[in-house]
Parts: sequence; C-alpha cells; structure tokens
Amino acid sequence: MSLFASKRAEGGRPVRHQPAELVPTAEDLHDAAAHFGTPGGNAVVMTMGALHEGHATLIRAARERVGAKGFVVVTVFVNPLQFGAGEDLDRYPRTLDADLELALDAGASVVFAPSVDEVYPGGEPQVRITAGPMGERLEGASRPGHFDGMLTVVAKLLHLTAPDLAFFGQKDAQQLALIRRMARDLNFPVEIVGVETVRETDGLALSSRNRYLSAGERRTALSLSRALFAARERLAAQEALRARAASLPGAQGRAENRAEGLSRLGEARAAADAHAVAQAAEGGCAEAVRAAARTVLDEAAKADPPLALDYLALVDPADFTEVADGHDGEAILAVAARVGSTRLIDNIPLTFGATK
Repeated sequence: MSLFASKRAEGGRPVRHQPAELVPTAEDLHDAAAHFGTPGGNAVVMTMGALHEGHATLIRAARERVGAKGFVVVTVFVNPLQFGAGEDLDRYPRTLDADLELALDAGASVVFAPSVDEVYPGGEPQVRITAGPMGERLEGASRPGHFDGMLTVVAKLLHLTAPDLAFFGQKDAQQLALIRRMARDLNFPVEIVGVETVRETDGLALSSRNRYLSAGERRTALSLSRALFAARERLAAQEALRARAASLPGAQGRAENRAEGLSRLGEARAAADAHAVAQAAEGGCAEAVRAAARTVLDEAAKADPPLALDYLALVDPADFTEVADGHDGEAILAVAARVGSTRLIDNIPLTFGATK
C-alpha cells in the first residue's frame, strides 16, 4: 500500500499534507510528486548513500535553485550494475538512517530509497544504455562496464523522478560529462547541473570511500589533491610567462636573443627566465602541467604506504580525450589511484590560454 493512501479523503480525492520523509517505492514517489511537486521546480540529487557534506552541498544547491516551494528528491540506491568483478558492492556502506537525516537537514523534500527489486523488477535489465567510446576511457578502461551501468540507472531514475533539474558533483567529472551527453543525445527534458567538488580542510576530495583509509593511508592519499594543485600552480606560472611573452614586440625572437645575451654575460638565472619567456611565446604548456602533477605522484609512490597510480590524464571535457601540448581552452586534469585497498579519484578544471 502507498504511504499516501491514507491521506485521501472520501471519494478518493487527495488531501494536501507534508510529504512522507522516506519513500521506498515508485508509487510512493509518484504520489509525493503529484501532491507536492511544482511545475518547473522539481529537482533530483542521485546518490548511492553514505551521504557526506559533498552530497549536502548538492542538495542545498538544488533547494536554492527551486526555492522554498520546490520539490527536491534525493535518491539513495546502491546500483549493482555499476560494480564489476572484485569491486566493493558488499563492502559499500549503507547508512540510511543517517542519510535521511542529512538529506532532510540540507533541504530535501523526500528521500527515495528503493530496493534492487523495485528498480530492476525483472532482474538485471536486458536493455541498457551504452556509454560508447567516451565511456571506455579512463574510469571506463579501469572499470569495464561501469558507465553502462551508471547511465542505465540514471536514465531509470530520471524517468521515475521526472525532474526539471538534476544535480551531480564535478568530482565525478567523467560521469557528469557522460550524463550531460546522454541527456543531450537522447533528448531527456532535464537540465543537468554540475556542482564544484567539496574538499576537506586538508584538500582531500570528499568521498564515501575516505572512511576506509587508515591515518597513514590518508596522508598518502593527500598526494592526489596536492598533485592537482601543483599542476594548477604550474599552469598559472606558464600563463603569466605567456602574458609577458605576448607583451614583447616580436615576442619569441626578442626573448631568445635576450636569453642568449644574458647567457654570454653569465647571468644564469636571468637567462633561464628569458628562455622560459621564449618558450612560453611558442605556447604549449600542457606537458609542463602534466609533469608538475606527475612529480608529486612519483614521490607518493615511494611513501609508506605507497600510492599506486592508475592514471593521470589531461583531457578535453567534451570527450575525455587527451589534449595536445598546444591546447587552448578548457581541460580537466584527472587522477585515479589506490592507497591500500581503497581506490580514489579526483580532478580539477583548468583553462589554457586564459591570458589571450
């Protein structure tokens, strides 16, 4: 029986009340949406539970967009299709009571927490969404089939929740890009909203998997964010050099001549600076950015416990292919690694050619 069945007056006409906080079935969810949804003001935040401040940020962003009268659904569903052989489906934390409290405190209207049978009533679906070539790179290469399972459940949940807006974290950048592509390619009538990664005070990206880290493993895990920040600083320095180079008449030739003259005079540091300006005039600092991050990760590989790098990639946000050294425009620097038995991912957006 629906949780909302008792809230109907004689004759079957609905009576408007506050929505139930936890809805376990699609019928309950549809009743809640029919009673409390607002045209143009329905939002969803999809999670696999074990909620933390990163999820709360998504929920608050959704509430802010739809306003006090909007309807915000938070889904809690550990999707078995996203887990491959040897991955941590059984180990994945289930904390529904705490999740419900956090979600409601952050501004959720209801928490939709269906069972596996509710989402996949006939067993594993025979027809699934395929992520295509973009889903075979990086995370897709490391976790074959992961993105097919993710897109399949996101598509189902978009149909079940029927939102105007759907909020996802930038931390899972490839997932966000694929969901945006699916919505565009398959004409889902929903706006996909990305929300900036939330970090702990030491820089570690918030993740449900952080709870698995020992104190020593956490120290090593911080190298992921340190590598990304080092790359961002290197890009800022390169862009500053490009700005200097661009300000010189006949930028490349003049800087090279100045560097050679300084070298002959024994002004090594000034000559090195001039050489850097000359190189910046040619553009192409993507490899320098990669190298800055790689230096930090190489050191972490020697730590105790060590970091085992899965990938470091500087990619085009449109298709997650590696950018060339002369790339101008938006890019994402993404990293994945294992520390102990825990696999972590992180990324930051970068802009090349910002000084132009």
